[in-house]
Formats: sequence, structure tokens, C-alpha cells
Amino acid sequence: MDLDIFEFYDKMEQSNIMLSFKGEITSDLLTSILQIMEAKLDNFEEKSKTKKRVYNVLVECLQNLYHHVDEVAPVDDRSKRARTAIFMIGKDEEMYNIMTGNYIITKNIPPLTEKMDRINKMDKDQLKALYKEILNNDSFSEKGGGGLGLVDIARRTGQKLGYNFKLIDDEYSFFSLDIKISHIN
Repeated sequence: MDLDIFEFYDKMEQSNIMLSFKGEITSDLLTSILQIMEAKLDNFEEKSKTKKRVYNVLVECLQNLYHHVDEVAPVDDRSKRARTAIFMIGKDEEMYNIMTGNYIITKNIPPLTEKMDRINKMDKDQLKALYKEILNNDSFSEKGGGGLGLVDIARRTGQKLGYNFKLIDDEYSFFSLDIKISHIN
């Protein structure tokens, strides 16, 4: 492996990364990450409302990872990728930035893109109405979600959902979600 750990550290420092993780997503891991981030947020001189918003959005992002990581068969003996994902949270003068990435079955991209584009076109009142509609509709996906997580993230942040898909092979792609949360408000 030809990785300079200092260069990696320096890049994370320059990008103001507070916490990052790459690996298998488990419920115990989520609990640990949330405890760490709660302690980190408590150390910042930040409005209570902002801390709560960041924490709640983080919960939604991590739950999305936990529930929606698609299991990927290893490409070779060296690359075990089953249920692995990446997560990072950073902070600068204006924004917190939560970034997640996970494998997704490529055929699932169109409905997810449609859902996120629909959410991104909505204003605050439309998001609130959609949230209530999903709650009252009792429509849930195979993995238990009714789409509330992404709607809730958009509602809490007041920002568009940033996303990208990178084709890995015929069956899988890598889904990146980039969430910005203002801490100036």
C-alpha cells in the first residue's frame, strides 16, 4: 500500500473534517458515532438550535446508510465490500457538511434520482405537505423507509440534496450524498 498517512491527515485537516469512517455500518457503530458527535457538538460555541439540527440530520443520514446500503459482492479476494460505506462530517465558518457514500444496485438509481429531484424542487411548505402525506400514507419500501429521511433532511436544512452516482460495474454504482447545514441562522 502506497499511502502517505500524513498527506491523508493533512487533506482532512484542510477540509475541516471533524469525523470520518469507512467500513461496515452496524447499529452499534451508529450509536458510537452519534455519541462522539454529540460530545463534539457540545464543545462548539453554537446555538442549541443549530446543534440539534446538525444532530438530527446526522441521525437521518446515518440511518439511511444503515438501512439502504446494498450488499456488494467482492470484486476479488482483496476487496471485501459487503455492506460497507463511508461517512464524513466537516465544519467551516458557514456550514456543516455531512457526506455519505455507499454502494447501490444500479437499477435503483432512476427512482432514487426521481425522488431526490422532486424533493429538490419543493419549497418549505411543499416539503411539509409531502412529509405529512408520507406519514399518513403508510407506504414503506422493502427496507422499511417511506422516503421520510430525505424529505426530513431537506426540511431541516433548507438546502438542496447534493448527490452523485458513479458506475462501478454492470450491477453496482456508488451513491454519494452531500448535505449542507448552515450554522449562521
